[in-house]
Order: sequence, then structure tokens, then C-alpha cells
Amino acid sequence: MSKVSQPASRGRMQWDDLQYVLAVADAGTLAGAASALRVNRTTVLRRINSFERTHGVRLFERLPGGYQLTLAGSELLAAARGLEDTIVTLERKLAGQDSRAEGVVHLTTSDTLLGSVLAAPIRAFQEKNPGIVLEITTSNALLDLSRRDADVAIRPVADPPEDLIGRRICDIAFAIYAAVGFAEAHDTKVNLTNHRWLAPDETLAGISIVRWMRSSLPATRPAVHVDSLLAMRELCASGGGLAALPCYLGDLDERLVRVRPPLREMTTALWVLSHPDLVRTARVRLFVDFMVTFLRGTRALFEGQRARIGA
Repeated sequence: MSKVSQPASRGRMQWDDLQYVLAVADAGTLAGAASALRVNRTTVLRRINSFERTHGVRLFERLPGGYQLTLAGSELLAAARGLEDTIVTLERKLAGQDSRAEGVVHLTTSDTLLGSVLAAPIRAFQEKNPGIVLEITTSNALLDLSRRDADVAIRPVADPPEDLIGRRICDIAFAIYAAVGFAEAHDTKVNLTNHRWLAPDETLAGISIVRWMRSSLPATRPAVHVDSLLAMRELCASGGGLAALPCYLGDLDERLVRVRPPLREMTTALWVLSHPDLVRTARVRLFVDFMVTFLRGTRALFEGQRARIGA
């Protein structure tokens, strides 16, 4: 049965309520929706139950494995998606007209960039613009800037989405690194397959390091797989094996030396991206301009021109 008892009078649908419906439909669980909305699980349950009672319709079947849309729920979801797109577009356009140098800028970047290069300019930007609050998400996924999941993205991107405005900063070079002691104890000039290797795991399957290892070292079985290049750098620096790393990460670490020059096959590019409707917003424009200026000043580091060569 998809219907519940009819209420005496139906209330007008509110967009805030529909966001809870969309979140549960996307996540399939109350816990997942709560995490996405940054509320607790009880709040999501209460809002969904209240919506169903108010409008006299059962949107979800409560199953042991999670929440599954009913037919009525699927029909509502399709309409709500169209409304969501309209509201998000409106919010984005309104945000783009904001001329105040204050408010929140949501940045998405990788833990590798934040852990090596971006912390210092972010601190400098905060000191210069105290009215702007930065919310930073470190993720290996390019969040959906068109849906306001983030305002600005700073990350390696081979082909940025066509609907975003981007500034290409420079190439990002990659090389093979070893700990100083490892390079001294092993003949790293011989066939690379004869050494112990560290590698990214399947969560990083799309990055150029993985593609290069598959094509150039197909018979090599890495000793360790990790889900973070920062973690891979630490294991490499401890003498755990060879690792292919971006030069801006490897060359800054005095514990590491290169055992091969940068490999063209792994080269990618550094981009600063935003949505066209948001780039006119004062706080976004200030942040983008500040970071672009800084990053272009560190081009030599990104392009691998600060090498420490091993034995």
C-alpha cells in the first residue's frame, strides 16, 4: 500500500521539507541523509514522518536494508528534482550578485595539496580578509560546483567540466621517489620492477600514477596499497619502498630523493575552478584571485624544477 490515512487538511509543501525527502532518496538510509544534511538521524526520521502525515502519502518503504521509494515517492522525487535545479540555479545567481567581501567560501581540494602547499596561502588570505569564512572539504572527488556542493575547486584535473570557469595554473609533474637510506642501499638504476613498491588503492584508480603503473609495471605487485598520497609519502620516507608522487609533494620532503626524472606520462594540470554565476561574488573572486596569484608563484615546484636527486 502506498497511501496512508488522509489528514483533515493538507499543508502547503515547503522546500525545506523536500530537501529531507531528496536526501533520504539519495542516501537510501536515514544515517546517510543525516550526514549529508548535517543533522541527526532523529531529525530526518521526524521530518519524513511529518511530511507523509501532512500530505497523506507514503513516500518510502521501510526495509531492513534501508529506505526504498514507493511509486508515489518516485513521482514526487522526479518533480522535486526539477524544483531543486531551479532553486539551486536561483541561489547561485543571487550569490553571484553579492558584492560584500564577507560570508562563506566553500573550497574543495585534495588532502595532498592542502597538506603540502595550500595551508600557508589560506592562512595569509584569512589574515587579509577576516570577514570571509572558509569551509574546506578534502576529497579525491571533484564536488559538483553547479549544485553548490562547493564554491571553488583547487585540484589536479585533466579535463575540467565545460560548465565551470577555470584558470589553468601550470603542469603538475610526477617522479619516482625513495627514502634517502633506501636509495643508498639499493641500486635504483636497475629495472624498477626489482624493487619494493607502494601504490594507490582503488579509491584513487583515476589518477595518473595508477594508469602509469598499470602500463609500465604490469607485473609488479605493490607491497602496500593506500588511499592517500600523503600516507604513501610517509611510507616511502620510512623506507617502505619506491613511490610515484607529484613533485610538489616529494620535492618538499627532505627525507626523499628522486630516483628517476619526471615522467611525462603522469603529467597532469593544476586548475582553480568556479561556477560562472559565482565568480562575480566578491568573496569568491577575492579568494580565487589570491590563490591563483600564489599558485602561479610556485610554478617551479609544481613543474618539478626543485629536484633532490638520489644515488
